[in-house]
Amino acid sequence: MSYSAGTPGDITRRQMLRRIGLTALVAGPAAGLLSACATGGSNAPAATTSAAPSSGGAVSAANPFGVAADAPLEVVIFKGGLGDSYATDVHEPLYKKTFPQATVKHVATQQIAQTLQPRFASGDVPDIIANSGTDLMDTGALQQEGQLQDLTELWDAPSIDDPSKKVRDTVAPGTIESGLIDEKPYLMNYVFSAYGLWYDSALFEKNGWTPPKTFEEFKALAEKIKAAGITPFAYAGKNASYYAFWMILISAAKIEGNQLLIDIDNLEDGVWKRDSVKQSAAAWAEIGKYMDKSFEGLIHTEVQTRQNQGKVALYPSGSWLENEQKSQTPKDFKYALTPTPSVTAADKMPFEAIRAAAGEAYIVPSKAKNPKGGLEYLRIMLSKEGARGFTEKSGNITVVTGAADGLDLSPGNASLSAAQTAAGQNIVTFSSFENWYKELETELRKQTNALMFGRISADQFCDNMQKAADKTKSDSSITKQKRAV
Repeated sequence: MSYSAGTPGDITRRQMLRRIGLTALVAGPAAGLLSACATGGSNAPAATTSAAPSSGGAVSAANPFGVAADAPLEVVIFKGGLGDSYATDVHEPLYKKTFPQATVKHVATQQIAQTLQPRFASGDVPDIIANSGTDLMDTGALQQEGQLQDLTELWDAPSIDDPSKKVRDTVAPGTIESGLIDEKPYLMNYVFSAYGLWYDSALFEKNGWTPPKTFEEFKALAEKIKAAGITPFAYAGKNASYYAFWMILISAAKIEGNQLLIDIDNLEDGVWKRDSVKQSAAAWAEIGKYMDKSFEGLIHTEVQTRQNQGKVALYPSGSWLENEQKSQTPKDFKYALTPTPSVTAADKMPFEAIRAAAGEAYIVPSKAKNPKGGLEYLRIMLSKEGARGFTEKSGNITVVTGAADGLDLSPGNASLSAAQTAAGQNIVTFSSFENWYKELETELRKQTNALMFGRISADQFCDNMQKAADKTKSDSSITKQKRAV
């Protein structure tokens, strides 16, 4: 199972995976994404005797953290849909090439928390952890306990590829911010994901259809698709209405700018009744008229499979979709991503703007034996060689800008890479309220279905959501969070 919606009984897992590691800003756990929760083997060893931390080596241009040349390094990887060959065949050999005297111990497991909680309790922690899957370490709690290494030094270190640049200047916008806890970077989110409308480019090419750039074009195209006997747009109302409310929020942010999403997270007065939200909700409600009412009772995989069967044209989701559906996808089906259409000619962000996010969190325990080696391991991961190797082994694009250029990518990943390039700095940011305020998020799911399936108007949607936000804000029993960026 990849990062996606799930069944009602799978709520904890689904919520965790759906956060993409982006809601760790200020407080809360990070999460994995994409195919991180897919199956894989486990060979986790028992805890070993704690050893003294490495004393470190000389700092130099090639060794900015002062890693001791012979210090052992232990790497714990969640072995899910991403596998672990990217670590064993790419990142760990690159580390060994840099420090040939060092031994590198590799641990693969599907139970990160179960494997590591006893070790954190005993003080015997590894140097690098891929914190993903259904059994995550709570990074918010670890940070509060002083168990996580501040990664500021990593982001300010020289890039392996171009020492005149800092590592922070080589990654996609929002990458560092996605790993903040209490306004400091503790998580290195590695996999790049984007959200938008997904379609079969082969089907569109066959019919002479062009993805819409405006909502007027969207409605005109929907009429043509409907005439061809295909549902123009659909999402799963039973368990994945957030796929639709993501689109509403993306469009609203493209109208007003990312400050809207910050204000929504911060429960600013009247934010849900702003013109940007009303315009976006009204635009998407018009598209909702092209859905079959039965889709409100379907789950995500049912709708996604219908798209693979040529029965649905445009589907809102993230870039994990192609990997999630690989067993259901015909050979002639070619996944492609198009941004959400522009709502008005005055939108602050261009059509090419996409919501993009970094996920799949890697952490360095502050009490590791070789934390400096952990930082260097992350720096190697963030090199183009390390990032390209990851993409080749896992099939997923990283946050390292340009690292996937020239690779033989799947249709969906090739489309994602092109969309990333076209968007440039025009990135719609994330929303944290989904994780912070569960009741508010649940209400948004309900109101989104009511809007998209024609039971309420855009004005009613905004009024109802503002009432829900006000209720959350006035409830003293709910801990309030604050987002700065």
